[in-house]
Amino acid sequence: MMVRMENDGIRLRSPRGRWVLFATVLGSGMAFLDGTVVNVALPRLGEELGASMSGLQWTVNAYTLTLAGLILLGGSLGDRYGRRKIFVIGVAWFALASALCGLAPNIQTLVLARALQGIGGALLTPGSLAIIQSSFVRDDRPRAVGAWSGLGGVAGAIGPLLGGWLVETAGWRWVFLINLPLAALTIVVAARHVPETRDEGTSGRFDVLGAALAAASLAGITYGLIERGTAVPVVAAVVGVALGVAFVVLEARRSRGGAVSPLVPVRVFASREFTAVNVVTLIMYAAMGVVFFLLVVELQVAAGFSPLAAGSAMLPVMLLMLLLSPRAGELAKRIGPRLPMTVGILLCAGGLLLMSRVGPGASYLLDVLPAVAVFGLGLSSAVAPLTATVLATAEERYAGVASGVNNAVARTGSLLAVAAVPPLVGLTGAAYTSATAFTSGFRTAILLSAAMMVCAALLTFLTIRTNVLREPERKMACNLDAPPLEPCEPSEEARKHA
Repeated sequence: MMVRMENDGIRLRSPRGRWVLFATVLGSGMAFLDGTVVNVALPRLGEELGASMSGLQWTVNAYTLTLAGLILLGGSLGDRYGRRKIFVIGVAWFALASALCGLAPNIQTLVLARALQGIGGALLTPGSLAIIQSSFVRDDRPRAVGAWSGLGGVAGAIGPLLGGWLVETAGWRWVFLINLPLAALTIVVAARHVPETRDEGTSGRFDVLGAALAAASLAGITYGLIERGTAVPVVAAVVGVALGVAFVVLEARRSRGGAVSPLVPVRVFASREFTAVNVVTLIMYAAMGVVFFLLVVELQVAAGFSPLAAGSAMLPVMLLMLLLSPRAGELAKRIGPRLPMTVGILLCAGGLLLMSRVGPGASYLLDVLPAVAVFGLGLSSAVAPLTATVLATAEERYAGVASGVNNAVARTGSLLAVAAVPPLVGLTGAAYTSATAFTSGFRTAILLSAAMMVCAALLTFLTIRTNVLREPERKMACNLDAPPLEPCEPSEEARKHA
């Protein structure tokens, strides 16, 4: 792989290095924030726009759908046409879609705008880390990635706080409109200070058909799960499954060679453990998606929390992950990932059992804090070893693809769970306007999520070896919406040509 750079590499402590880090953190931070702040605004925007529960589900899932379906294609576009160029296009696209979200006159427009937002996220999210990987001199890359990851974690932590404050003081529309000045600043800094890099060794045409099949498959299945009740959603779900099968067949055929490079080389799944850890990821993030979708709504609708208080409720989870995830990664390196992952996921299940007590009259200190603290300890123990295991169980040449697949799998798990679980537990129609109705469905959904966590823990214990990890080159903090992306480390040949 040959990487052309328009300079000889940037030092992290140089003025330009700080600007590059600032631009990538600010750009990716918008996407991180959007993954956490929107849920806080759901009751208010639903009330103002007259939305049903399915409208709230689509508000979350329209974004996740396009992001999950196109994120691998977004990374490939950056490698081919220039990482800075695609990153800037993604930021601009994200900002325009955010403006449309903020000005949406009805729930249908908001859902469409959220889908467009996800396309922007798919362009900018892989590009931010890839820019750091390809712009800094090799010795500074671990520190640069660590700084990017840590600052991104801080953005994820303050997101719910910011969202709650905006909803209370300025209105829910500013949850989206706040992205406009952030995007403008990101574009200016990137245009002036971020070098352009691309992969000159990329060959073959883009797998546009594969990306379209993946996105259409997810859309059909999601529609079928959310809408239900008539023949049309059933047909949509069946078509979605058929398109998913077609996607697998297409990728298998393209992996055998040809003019078009596969979006997902099937050889990456040659490792049984890589396949197993992705199944664990799917189940685990499905449970997490349900929790993050429903908890902040339950706290506002049933427990009477303000948007700011509800947004702050999950802050301990992010703080614990920022503090403890690196230590969990080191522990997994010494004793293997199986035990930390298994114990961590079981702790998550225990936290969810405690969370099922939340309802009308709930106290933050007595009911919410113990639940989110145990849940956060579990995630801190499990997610970093999970990410390391994904990279360790794939061939080194597929490191970037492997992390991209794992990231997409996590988002897909959340997407499908947020679509399927609320209707399954009776959260339909105007349920979010009734404390009694919503609490009943919330508790059942949380118990289902705890059961999913137990299944994920059992699968981990049965399939993951203790000696699977290679020595990691850098420490990555963990995001709540999906595992971090990890771009390929340029080969020795590439570094000679940089």
